[in-house]
Amino acid sequence: MKRLFMLISLFSLAAALTAQVRWNQSYQQYFDQYKDLAIEQMMKYRIPASITLAQGVFESGAGRSELARRGNNHFGIKCHGWRGRKVYYDDDAEDECFRAYKNVYESYEDHSRFLASGRRYQNLFRLKITDYKGWARGLKAAGYATNPKYAERLIDIIKLYKLYKYDTATSYDKFFARHAKDVAVNGILHPIYAFNKNYYIKAKQGDTFKSLSKELGISARSLAKYNERDRDDVLAEGDIIYLKKKQSKAPKEYKGRLHYVRAGESMYTISQLYGIKLKSLYKINRLSPDYQIKVGDGLLLR
Repeated sequence: MKRLFMLISLFSLAAALTAQVRWNQSYQQYFDQYKDLAIEQMMKYRIPASITLAQGVFESGAGRSELARRGNNHFGIKCHGWRGRKVYYDDDAEDECFRAYKNVYESYEDHSRFLASGRRYQNLFRLKITDYKGWARGLKAAGYATNPKYAERLIDIIKLYKLYKYDTATSYDKFFARHAKDVAVNGILHPIYAFNKNYYIKAKQGDTFKSLSKELGISARSLAKYNERDRDDVLAEGDIIYLKKKQSKAPKEYKGRLHYVRAGESMYTISQLYGIKLKSLYKINRLSPDYQIKVGDGLLLR
């Protein structure tokens, strides 16, 4: 009987370990949605994008955990002197205090700062950016999580979903151009892209600022304001919707380059294309707001 029990236990453990690395759609949708955020964080803080994504999907249950839903906390970071909004959740002990954020982007930024400013994580920043295995094992050794299999779980996720490919990105804009075919456009969530110190999504048929606000955790009024529109506007499929205030000019690589107006374009659609405030686009080109652009006009972008 004891032998039978041991065999059943071993079988159950093997099945559980197999299940840990089984592909599922919700994980893939999570990576499609947040990969650009992870790449941007890698550029700013030198934390492998693969590690950020693996931690985010694992800690948040692909964004579906109670902590993620109530507090936009995707990394399971506890309060530790936090002065912002808090949520309480049973973890290692009952009713533990966790940090809460206005949106997921704040969670990603705080996760990076948490690691970069934490003394116990400093040795990790001496590793190569592509050494995701070293990072995974280092996080566990430094006490990020109590799960004894934490490092193995992160490594398994990174291998299965090939997240290591994001660690070689030299810029998120160039990376997205190379891997555009990887984006699950028909997924439930809107993939989030990074451009010109901002984030954006592309509207789908039937989207409204109100419906997007529920998914993104940003008020409909703010989304409309960031995009210089009315919150009751009808959104067309493919419309670019920025998630923060737009910049006053295009990225540095567009210095001295012109955008030549094509049929169907307007000053507004061009401003959205480059993540520039509409009034700034007029100002850069010394044009009055009532100027009617024509096909073939060349517009400066910064």
